[in-house]
Amino acid sequence: MPYADRYRYYLDLIPQDLFRYRESSKSMVLGFTSDLDVLIRWDTEVFNGLLERYLEDAPSAKEGEVIKTRNDFARIVSYYTINGLGGEVEITNDDVCKCLEREFKTVPALGGTCAQGAAALGAMGFPVVAHITDRSEPVCELMDYPGVSTVLGGRLVPIMASSSSEPPVRHMILQYSKGDEILIGGVKHVVPVSNRVILDFDKIHKIVPLDPDFMRYQESRAREIASYSISGFNAIVDESICERRMSELRSHLGRIKETHPGCVVYLEGAHYFTAGIKNAVFGGLSKYVDILGMNEEELASLADDLGMEMDKDDPCSVLLCLERVIAKYPVRGIVMHTKDYAMYYGERLDGVDLEKGLTLGNLMSATRARTGAYGSQDDCRETLSVGLSRAGVEFADRLERLQSPRHVRIVPSRYLEKPACTIGLGDTFMAGMQVSFI
Repeated sequence: MPYADRYRYYLDLIPQDLFRYRESSKSMVLGFTSDLDVLIRWDTEVFNGLLERYLEDAPSAKEGEVIKTRNDFARIVSYYTINGLGGEVEITNDDVCKCLEREFKTVPALGGTCAQGAAALGAMGFPVVAHITDRSEPVCELMDYPGVSTVLGGRLVPIMASSSSEPPVRHMILQYSKGDEILIGGVKHVVPVSNRVILDFDKIHKIVPLDPDFMRYQESRAREIASYSISGFNAIVDESICERRMSELRSHLGRIKETHPGCVVYLEGAHYFTAGIKNAVFGGLSKYVDILGMNEEELASLADDLGMEMDKDDPCSVLLCLERVIAKYPVRGIVMHTKDYAMYYGERLDGVDLEKGLTLGNLMSATRARTGAYGSQDDCRETLSVGLSRAGVEFADRLERLQSPRHVRIVPSRYLEKPACTIGLGDTFMAGMQVSFI
């Protein structure tokens, strides 16, 4: 059957969902990282000027590369822009950060999948509990919504009660738009897709310290956890450090699952600095994870790791890649979110309306893309005027005609040709998915 638009229906259910959630003892828990994103006010003329001054080699980017010099910045970021790619790259020289802050105007914003997801749910009115790594005052202020809490000294406290005087962890973010004209050696390249690249000057997330008080608190209240969203390990580069973190997390999640098997553990993927870390995280946690979340670029990267090439426009190719990923990392299901649609592939989950999660994830993400902020229910209602992605509707119709070995749900997105913001869209989508688990 053709896709039937139920965005308004699910948005109208939010008030009663909120009432039941607040009346229950259930909680949505999110971990593990936070930072201060430095949003660079993109200016194509300024960027082209930097390329003219510092680009010494042809645009290129390889896995695991770091930005040590201004030439590295010009070479790697020009490659991302002219191909419309999103990604994350480490900066090891503060000179590059200072150069960008001098050349571009900047705006502070919240960073970290966990932190952004908590803020997005807080803006919708949902109480949540978050484990954060950067407790600086600027970060906590950006998460300061009613009902957003963390654990301090073994007690649940409002997020601002945990703030410290430490300087924030900073991630530089450039978001470029479809149609921007990039000049390389006098040759014009048109950006094919709006996207962003994250440049991390950050040591703390190479180790991702886990707060034992937070973990003990959750284990003591495991029966109350409706969903546990985990993320934030993608910036680790030392595999021995990663394995220690995975060992801690396996013990933690094992105790929670033993007490409360119904707790939905949701692992959101990201751009990993190395394939070894990605495999250590997904392989190390798949036994305890119910749902693995990712975007289409991350799925294509996983497919490439498995020796496959994915055609993102072909439903058969996408389903085959999803099946191979589940075979490699045996989770119960995968959620893939793209600019055109969001899809679940895997087992049927009793008592979970997956269409609801996909729809609210899309709606909250589209609202952030439209306004640049985490949206309230009223903001989301205004986003209903944005049309469905034609490509998403077509993909859903083609998918509907296929036979699948597993349960499939798909929801076309509300599509903006030129979003006001491309930062945190996947993180906001992940937050909306959690509503289906409460």
